[in-house]
Amino acid sequence: MHIHQAVYVISSPEVEKCPAPDRPEYAFIGRSNVGKSSLINMLCKNQKLAKTSGSPGKTQLINHFSIKSSSKEGATDWTQWYLVDLPGYGFAKVSQNQRRQWEKMIENYLRKRENLGMVFILIDSRHEPQQLDLDFVNQLGEWQVPFTLVFTKADKETQRVVAKNVRDFLDAMRKTWQFLPASVVTSVMKGMGRKQILEMIQESNNSYEEGRQVP
Repeated sequence: MHIHQAVYVISSPEVEKCPAPDRPEYAFIGRSNVGKSSLINMLCKNQKLAKTSGSPGKTQLINHFSIKSSSKEGATDWTQWYLVDLPGYGFAKVSQNQRRQWEKMIENYLRKRENLGMVFILIDSRHEPQQLDLDFVNQLGEWQVPFTLVFTKADKETQRVVAKNVRDFLDAMRKTWQFLPASVVTSVMKGMGRKQILEMIQESNNSYEEGRQVP
């Protein structure tokens, strides 16, 4: 996939105020400070697209970006889709009331957004499996929302540590999951994982278009 254009559209406080669901969209979510904005910018090759911050909890709304892409550079088979930046879950220093509002907003979006093709759950590969991540993964399973695991910051630890943490997370999932979701290991600094994620989105876009053509 080659991305021709990526532009910010709108930040919405609730799913009902999101853009019309007239194209496929892909949401990115993870614990606060997991490197979500940096990953989004890396995927789109635009360092100013999503605002990065050293302060957890910077993203507080449902942020839509309009993406125009083609199957390869130079091709004219353009496809338009949305990339969605969701608030992080976990350690942001906010009130309990604010946190509950975020949780409800995220749940409504994930369960009601009819054009949502995939949720990419970001997990910090530097750490051992965190219960917060496992709980969120299990919740998406209960809601039957399709997702992919994206292990971030692989360049911040040794390859051995990253591989062990990824393996341990998947092993923890195996205790309750019969089939494991797809997973990708990424590094913003090295561009690692970009091709795999964009290929997943391209494949999903193709399926979306095929579905629309069925009478």
